[in-house]
Amino acid sequence: MTGDAVWADAVPNLLIGLREGLEGGLVVSILLAAVRRSGASTRPIWLGVLAALVLSVSFGAVLTFSKSALSTRAQEAFGGVLSVVAVVLVTAMIFWMRRTARGLSGELNAKVDFALKLGVGALAATAFLAVGREGLETALFLWTAVQASGETVAPLIGAAIGVAVAVGLCWLLFRRAIRINLGVFFRRTAILLVVIAGGVLAYGLGELQGAALLPGRSWLAFDLTNTIGADSWWVSIIRGITNLTPAMTWLQVVAFAGYIAVVLLVFRRAVTPAPATTEPARQSRLPALVRNNRWAAIGAAVLVPVLAAGAFALFTAGTAAGGGNNTITVTASACAPEFTSLATGSQSFTVVNKSGHSGQVYFVQSAGGGAIGELESIGPGTRETMTVTVAAGSYAWRCQMSGLPSLTSRSVRTTGGGNVAVPRMFAVAPLQPSELDVPIKQYQTYVAGQLGTLAGEAATLNSAIDAGDLAAARTAWLAAQLTWERVGAAYGSFGDSADAIDGLPQGLPLGVADPGFTGLRRLEYGLWHGQSAATLAPISAQLIQDVASLQDKLTSLTVNPKDMPIRLHEILEDALRDHLSGMSDQGAGSGFAETLADVDGTRVVLGELQSLINQRRPGLVATVIPQLDALQSVLRSTVHDGVFDDPTTASTAERQHVNAAIGQVLETISPVPDLLEIGAS
Repeated sequence: MTGDAVWADAVPNLLIGLREGLEGGLVVSILLAAVRRSGASTRPIWLGVLAALVLSVSFGAVLTFSKSALSTRAQEAFGGVLSVVAVVLVTAMIFWMRRTARGLSGELNAKVDFALKLGVGALAATAFLAVGREGLETALFLWTAVQASGETVAPLIGAAIGVAVAVGLCWLLFRRAIRINLGVFFRRTAILLVVIAGGVLAYGLGELQGAALLPGRSWLAFDLTNTIGADSWWVSIIRGITNLTPAMTWLQVVAFAGYIAVVLLVFRRAVTPAPATTEPARQSRLPALVRNNRWAAIGAAVLVPVLAAGAFALFTAGTAAGGGNNTITVTASACAPEFTSLATGSQSFTVVNKSGHSGQVYFVQSAGGGAIGELESIGPGTRETMTVTVAAGSYAWRCQMSGLPSLTSRSVRTTGGGNVAVPRMFAVAPLQPSELDVPIKQYQTYVAGQLGTLAGEAATLNSAIDAGDLAAARTAWLAAQLTWERVGAAYGSFGDSADAIDGLPQGLPLGVADPGFTGLRRLEYGLWHGQSAATLAPISAQLIQDVASLQDKLTSLTVNPKDMPIRLHEILEDALRDHLSGMSDQGAGSGFAETLADVDGTRVVLGELQSLINQRRPGLVATVIPQLDALQSVLRSTVHDGVFDDPTTASTAERQHVNAAIGQVLETISPVPDLLEIGAS
């Protein structure tokens, strides 16, 4: 694995470790400081922390060394319930601190021990839940990250560094807290604890909504995910302290604000004096059971979580997805190595992607390569189930992961016989390359015409910049950009020429300031970020040359026949990923307009492939055309006062309508690459 890849795997998990460490560590630090300042023992807190750490490590071991796995819904329900319980205990602790602070008056060291004795179980439970909730969540995060990265140690290293930084920050808080006036400390940290607890409550309710135990999961109060990077360092720190996220439901927002308002109001008005007691000044700091059986308490803190994790493994073993021959593994170097036998009839396979890349997995007939089943865009570190009907014959798995060579498993002949019919919707005869000659020629002719239009628009853009008329240049830029989108230059169609004409700054060493950032996107950045005409003139002149160069090379460019069926899907998939998410936006906010131009390009490719698609899936083209019309209509509705809305600032409802329409089209045309797959020559 390269250094860049290790860095890419380590940094996100460093932020996860930092965030989760802060979430649990802040509460524990405040508890430790409060108890230490009172002169009482901190053992109950450390026992709770020890039990939580053992539980987290045990849970991670269960995930790693067994086939057990919680479903997403179960994970959300588990995290939500733990969060709500934690909020109850933290709230009780806040008011205990308030009552204790009012009874200090120089006598706290003599009187607080009795309160601690009564609340020792609450101290241990609060520490356990504060650390345990984050520990279990971190174990799940890291297990998934390790699977997604091809099981390297980079995620573990990153998370360990993040946790270490969080521990250091919490230690600094603790050191500061034990030096200040205890009454002041209680008041200040209580407010911080209220904010933390409010965030935990909002998080827990969101998890319960995700598990469908509470309504309103789709009722978003706000969604800033298109404008704020959820994995950026500063967002991770804010989330680590407050549990707030860039997207929250109305229930979460109301619960967060309502909890803080109510608790702070009650906290401010609380005047309950500390209870009188005749308890001796240096009362025992631990209940007799713990004091006299210290090692028993430590043993229980270690063994009980281990036994709980073991029980979880046994309970979920029967529900683990797949096993033996029905589990298919994809790695960076192998496709379904465990595929050794196959029976006829209905079969379910669990495909586990350990390659570190996303991609497609196909179950195919060995003779002719017709696809019987497919998993489209299976993500790294994920598992999905495929159910197929298997007739007598030989079959294999084909794994096409992004950035990796295509791999095919061994061929396996069925056992059991029987007259089983393979569904026609999957088993199709592969194409011969020559069958795509006409669509390819039509596409090249179309592209030549679009490039001619683009050359004229690039010249108009250059003239406006030379004249210093930047307003006219912005208008000319949009016309040129939309023409380029209509070319349908998806799936690396034109190699370096495409990067020169419309490349993005992501991945370049200097970003937008990199000399390699050229073409339309570079001009967009300059035109919408106040750069002068003199600065942009050489870039626009270079654009004219790059378009002319592609025109000259077009007739000599060999279009891979395999790319034509994929391009139909990739044009709008790229639009969803780049334009509608704002990733390609360099200031113009033209994502909706560009996606509308991509619809035009998709219609052209669909028309070129229509006859071949109709031969293999009658009705598909007739289904997708109205869907394209609907997508076009939704995109046009984003125009207000003659200007397209910016996807990054559009309303949530508007974005959801566009995403739903484009998602429907993508789902309908997703079988086309399989239907028009090229057979072995």
